[in-house]
Amino acid sequence: MSHTPVIETSGLTIGYAQKGKKPKVVHDSLQLQLYAGRLTALLGLNGAGKSTLLRTICGLRSALGGEIRIKGRPLPDYSQDELSRIIGVVLTEKTNAGGITAEELVALGRHPYTGFFGRPKAADKRIVAESLEVVGMTHKATGYVSELSDGERQKIMIAKVLAQQCPVIILDEPTAFLDVTSRIETMSLLHRLATEQGKAVLLSTHDLDLAIQMSDCLWLQEKGRDMMCGVPEDLILSGAFETFFNKKGIMFDSFTGKLAAGKPSRPIAVEGDYKTAYWVGNALIRNGFRPSSTEESEVIVSCPAPGKISLYIPGMQVFNLHSIAELISIIMTHKNEILRFNAIQ
Repeated sequence: MSHTPVIETSGLTIGYAQKGKKPKVVHDSLQLQLYAGRLTALLGLNGAGKSTLLRTICGLRSALGGEIRIKGRPLPDYSQDELSRIIGVVLTEKTNAGGITAEELVALGRHPYTGFFGRPKAADKRIVAESLEVVGMTHKATGYVSELSDGERQKIMIAKVLAQQCPVIILDEPTAFLDVTSRIETMSLLHRLATEQGKAVLLSTHDLDLAIQMSDCLWLQEKGRDMMCGVPEDLILSGAFETFFNKKGIMFDSFTGKLAAGKPSRPIAVEGDYKTAYWVGNALIRNGFRPSSTEESEVIVSCPAPGKISLYIPGMQVFNLHSIAELISIIMTHKNEILRFNAIQ
């Protein structure tokens, strides 16, 4: 992995022009670095300017100030033809190229090398076939785009970008129209492209869980705040997620990496088998509690196996249980006693 950024911004101001008015500034003073071999996810609430930032970085929208450098050169120094060989872009709009085959759509990615009316050579056809194979869509090559599912279309669009042979791939909400399985497949594919092919992959997303799980770096964007960038786990432990995502009635739980509705939860210590403890914690969150360490709570759930769960409440018997349903029932029955030991965090 290179320590030199493929794309770097300095004092970047983004926004858009307004007819007869001053330009609308969305964000300013942006100092960002995008590296090869990493999947970077851009997170932010609606209206934070994520799409504006992505379109500015890839040259589809002019910056209002500051500088963007690509491979050490200022962005304005590149011709469109040069940029098309460095940055591949997949925007959030659904693909409507229903009258052509998947293979023909992917072949459009070779236009920076063949010209719009150029005929593909053997090498171009080989690259198209390889791109389809990488995304697992060889079996759909001759099928019409109109016959593909949303997830399959997204894979074809990624294959088209791969056919461009760009070192940088930028995607605006690539999982927006996908079901759960397709979202995971798409994020896994993009992470694999970054790590195995050394691509610099930058995408915007609202999928917090997958972004935390699969991104090498996160950019947190919100109006009126400085951008925060870093490894997901470092940002969570530093409290950055609470700063960016906690809103009235919504909180980010740094123990689980999830957003939850309601007031700050009460801690209950959970220890035992990792998988069982995780799902015990999930059930606690749903019922107004928070999984924690034994240093934070005197009430302790021990769960060495799925069917072997015990609950200790100071001053009471140890409850030996066989399911999470039983555990929650006992906890809610003795909720008042539990709250005596756990001040709201």
